[in-house]
Amino acid sequence: MIGLLYPTRDCAEDDFTALAGCLDARPGVEFAYVPWARRVVERENVQAAVRELSEPDRLVQAAGTFTTSPRVVSWACTSCSFLDGVAVAKTQTDALTDALDVPASSTSLAFLAAAHRLGLERIALASVYAPEITDAFAAFLAEEDIATVHAVSADAGSDRDLATWDSAQIRDLVDSAASPDAQAVLVPETALHTAPLLAELEKRAGKPVLTATQVTLWHCLTLLGRPAAGPGLGALLAHPH
Repeated sequence: MIGLLYPTRDCAEDDFTALAGCLDARPGVEFAYVPWARRVVERENVQAAVRELSEPDRLVQAAGTFTTSPRVVSWACTSCSFLDGVAVAKTQTDALTDALDVPASSTSLAFLAAAHRLGLERIALASVYAPEITDAFAAFLAEEDIATVHAVSADAGSDRDLATWDSAQIRDLVDSAASPDAQAVLVPETALHTAPLLAELEKRAGKPVLTATQVTLWHCLTLLGRPAAGPGLGALLAHPH
């Protein structure tokens, strides 16, 4: 069982379960929800709210609400796990491992692991965030020697808004991030429904496209030493790693 800590109920949990059902390993997935500490009502409050949501004690408390004992757990929120850099991201997962005695990851750390697995050094960012938050993710990647050669910032709305994006909006976002200098395109948002589009997005881009749902589940299974592969699910999931 994969335990996923998720920030907002009824957004894109079905993207995770749909993708899990397509994987050779057929992992079970359970969600636990991390309650927001404050209501985000103004743009300047977003980063403060994200930092509060990501406090290790808050994550550990939420992990205590899983109804089954997960074999691996991930903090499945990209922005909440990269905003203050790699070291802080690791304090989140270390706290979860200490509390649950299982391997732990986050979506942001999964992006790093996936990029290293594919040998990526130069990437493009198809970001839904405001420019300053996109810049923070680029800085997070740069800590692990992954350069962002092109980025777009959709500056979209809340995760609930993003969960309503249709396929055309996601395609347009990835298309706008295309760069001949990038080895792959990264789409760092767990509220987008990308699972049905993985093969199409890669065909359009002509290179790997790594999405938040994809890397999160891939890394969880990798930490368990189980194969993470499935047909038509992109380069990362083309063969067991």
